[in-house]
Amino acid sequence: MCRVYINADPILYESRTRSLRIHGVITTVRLENLFWDVLHEIAGLENLTTSQFAAKLYDELVALTGEMPTNFASFLRVCCLRYLSMREAKKPVAKPDARVASASSIPFSDSSLHVLKAG
Repeated sequence: MCRVYINADPILYESRTRSLRIHGVITTVRLENLFWDVLHEIAGLENLTTSQFAAKLYDELVALTGEMPTNFASFLRVCCLRYLSMREAKKPVAKPDARVASASSIPFSDSSLHVLKAG
C-alpha cells in the first residue's frame, strides 16, 4: 500500500514559492508543486489565471469570515483537497474491464467549482 505513495515523483512534493498580487499587494505563497498544479487546473476551469483565482479565493474567504486569513497557504491546500474530493465523487463507477475517464474529462457544474461555497 505504501508504494502507491512513496513512488510519487519527487517533483510533486517539492515546494515552490510564488508571488501573487492580491489587490495590488504582492504576497508570497509556498506550496508543493502538486498543489500549484491543482490550483492551475481549477483556475483554468474558472477561466482565470492561478493568481486571479487565488485572489478570488482570498476575497471570498475574507467576505465569509470578516477577517484576514492567518494561513493562506494551508487554506489553498484545503481548497485543492476539497476540489479533488468533489471531483472524485463525480467520477462514474467503472466496471472491472471498463476504461475509466481521465479526471480532467469529468464534467462539472459552475456551482461545484466554487470551493468556498460548497459544503
